[in-house]
Amino acid sequence: MSTDVDLEDEQYEKHREAGEILQTVRAEAVERIEVGASHLELVEHVESRIRELGGEPAFPMNVCVDEEAAHGTPSIDDDSTFGEEMINIDIGVHVDGWIADAAITVDLSGNDELAEASAEALDAAIEMVEPGIDTSVLGDVIGRTIEGYGYQPVVNLTGHGLGHYEQHTSPNIPNKKIPEGVELEVGDVVAIEPFATDGRGRVGEGNAEQIFALENDSSVRNRKAREALDQITEDFRTLPFATRWLDVDRPEMTLRRLKQRDIVHGYPILKEQKGSLVSQKEHTLVITEDGCEVITR
Repeated sequence: MSTDVDLEDEQYEKHREAGEILQTVRAEAVERIEVGASHLELVEHVESRIRELGGEPAFPMNVCVDEEAAHGTPSIDDDSTFGEEMINIDIGVHVDGWIADAAITVDLSGNDELAEASAEALDAAIEMVEPGIDTSVLGDVIGRTIEGYGYQPVVNLTGHGLGHYEQHTSPNIPNKKIPEGVELEVGDVVAIEPFATDGRGRVGEGNAEQIFALENDSSVRNRKAREALDQITEDFRTLPFATRWLDVDRPEMTLRRLKQRDIVHGYPILKEQKGSLVSQKEHTLVITEDGCEVITR
């Protein structure tokens, strides 16, 4: 994107509006997290409030605990409650497809320094952002900051660009130094997303899936599957959605059918090794001529 981009265009105003909504609901979410509180009640409150405030969820609110790093969200009848755990919440909001994305750790486990490590890494990276900065440089400062706390960055998770109805686009923003990155340009909208862990520094896929996204819009004969596909293409487009969002009976079975046909793909929960903890902090930034504008702070 060239330096003559107009950051007052409607696109950027909608990113900012999404960011303002996100700031409000994130604060409300943090206030509701305590030992014994319901995961499902929390996400239903946040997702409902996003809509009340004039936005739409850009993806199902993620709730991850302890070794879980990403893609956790409650099932339809989930009865999970918070314990003395490390809790990461990741919230996305869009206004007409223009997205803001942010995450924060709420620590109920007594490991404040691990939460501080990812937050400090994010601050250090934001401080360096300007047009022309190479993403490998940002990865280096993120990784070194986390390691300075005695922890590991999660190297196979990254920050990312945000497109129109696209939650993850280029460029990737690594959490550790890489040989070669790309330069950020004026007008880029990116989410920087450090993850810190006392584990090995790499996540793997679990078995559980509650988040899905459209892979291709093919025809299906089954009535329920067709109804679900109509809702997906109309309401969510290419953005991720939760099983509990579908207005069909037995949505789990319907999604299995659509997945078997490669019409949707799932997002397995991403986890560190058992017994470890993961913290996360994320903000969305618009790259400006003299640095950046953090729209979710």
